[in-house]
Amino acid sequence: MRQQVDIPTADGVADAYLVTPAGDGPFPGVLLFMDAFGLRPQIMEMASRIAERGYAVLAPNLFYRSARSPLVDPADLVDEERRGAAFGRLMPMMQQLTAERVVADTRAYLDFFKKEQVGIVGYCMGGRNALIAVSALPDRFAALGSFHAGKIVTDDPASPHRHVGPITSEVYFGHADNDGSMTPDNIKALEEALAEAGVTYTSELYAGAPHGFTMADTAMHDAAAEQRHWEALFSLLGRALPVR
Repeated sequence: MRQQVDIPTADGVADAYLVTPAGDGPFPGVLLFMDAFGLRPQIMEMASRIAERGYAVLAPNLFYRSARSPLVDPADLVDEERRGAAFGRLMPMMQQLTAERVVADTRAYLDFFKKEQVGIVGYCMGGRNALIAVSALPDRFAALGSFHAGKIVTDDPASPHRHVGPITSEVYFGHADNDGSMTPDNIKALEEALAEAGVTYTSELYAGAPHGFTMADTAMHDAAAEQRHWEALFSLLGRALPVR
């Protein structure tokens, strides 16, 4: 079942997609953190594909403080100039989403979801924010899948890779190739931080796949890399959060 729901938070109300499998539950839960272009049919389709595997999936609008969904017109995503303009409009919303807000919002999403422990998957900026959530609330997560995330490694003392020590779940990172927001040096620094913290992790480069490779409604889509990401995600969830 697909539905749109509203989630009360400390700062307002977050609109979200909730997709549940057919049949009787309870179902293990998965949070889906969107990319910068927000909730739209593509995100609903991705949530539904996860739900088909037996998971209840909640995809919140991380930019709810600024606007309800939809945030872009589908035509914005296939034209390079329009996509750039849309990204410019959304940039202030991304900048407002501090780590403290990510953690507070995640608590609200989990309270609404009523799941003791869930998996989480994030795309682009959603992958970064998912890592922040898992690091801050380690007991609530069984698995993290992060795909073509950027700005995970920066010089800032608050950089997400510097705070992975508390993580207890298995994590997977699928990196875009030639990604200025996640360079080979950045990937190495992330892997070193995860290894030093004793986190069970997999970190893989998707050779030739551009930033945004999973998103079939954008010009950055790479069909082979998208399929590889599904295989990696479902393998991770099957290990860490199996459907009973």
